Amino acid sequence: MANPSPIDIQKALGGVDYPASAADLVKKAEDSGADSSVIDVLRGLPDRQYETPAEVNKAVAGN
Repeated sequence: MANPSPIDIQKALGGVDYPASAADLVKKAEDSGADSSVIDVLRGLPDRQYETPAEVNKAVAGN
């Protein structure tokens, strides 16, 4: 399965307060009803603090 686009990921994370942990990002995506592919990608992120949406996109691209 292809990775979701950065736009899909940021739509799922709309309104999240940065900095945010990987767990915070997964919870936000789940709460927003994100597609399972978005949630799966976020679950694969390293467990650290993300300062900006761009940082999340960069980490996802590295997966």
